[in-house]
Amino acid sequence: QVQLEESGGGLVQPGDSLRLSCASSGRTFSANAMGWFRQAPGKEREFVATISSGGGSTGYADSVKGRFTISRDNAKKTLYLQMNNLTPEDTAVYYCAAAVGRPYTSSLEYRYNSWGQGTQVTVSS
Repeated sequence: QVQLEESGGGLVQPGDSLRLSCASSGRTFSANAMGWFRQAPGKEREFVATISSGGGSTGYADSVKGRFTISRDNAKKTLYLQMNNLTPEDTAVYYCAAAVGRPYTSSLEYRYNSWGQGTQVTVSS
């Protein structure tokens, strides 16, 4: 069983930066690909970024490419999402997810079988 807990959300202004963290419990963190997804009000949850189990491969949604960076520290069992140059369109609840038993990156939500509770990110002036 993998439990995930996000932190680092908050209210920021357009152009600001924010770093989200996702702490994982369980012994298999380093064996699992991880991902970040988000859900804006009135919209479906969407893929943001993914990283392979070893951290050597990453993938991003076009809407965040060049602004967001996903990374992980397997020794600390923690996933990160560095978000730069935030815009109001980035406002959403951000979820981290684990693809338990799968080491490769994926943008497909159904490949992720453990989810955190989410952290709110609001970008507003």
